[in-house]
Amino acid sequence: MPAVTHRGRGRRTINEINMVPFIDVMLVLLIIFMVTAPLITPSMIDLPSVGKASRQPDQIIQVVLGKNDSLELRIKEKTMSITLKDLAASVKSAQGARDSAAAANSAVVISADKAVKYESVVKVMDTLQRAGIQRVGLSVQLTN
Repeated sequence: MPAVTHRGRGRRTINEINMVPFIDVMLVLLIIFMVTAPLITPSMIDLPSVGKASRQPDQIIQVVLGKNDSLELRIKEKTMSITLKDLAASVKSAQGARDSAAAANSAVVISADKAVKYESVVKVMDTLQRAGIQRVGLSVQLTN
């Protein structure tokens, strides 16, 4: 109920907010936070980190996706067109399927045109993963 003052002739209500209870509540909360803050132990968050490889890959095999979902396989300076069905076999043969050390130290990089659907890139990644190829990465072009 608003306070009523008597000044002179009539009665007038005072339309002001009483700030005292608000300040009391804020001071109590401040004291609670000041007491509990030293008791809270800071927790450590283990963020993932990216480490450097022990050595650079011996061979980089590049799979290039064109605008019309055409696939090209680039090994050093050689470029050849392939289909999605032949991709795994071509990459395995390029890695040297018999030599497991060479296959483990060769990387496959997927490069795609920006007009290519994301679904096509995922299909290529899935095909390579199902074939057991371990080191698969995406080529990223940074723009300024």
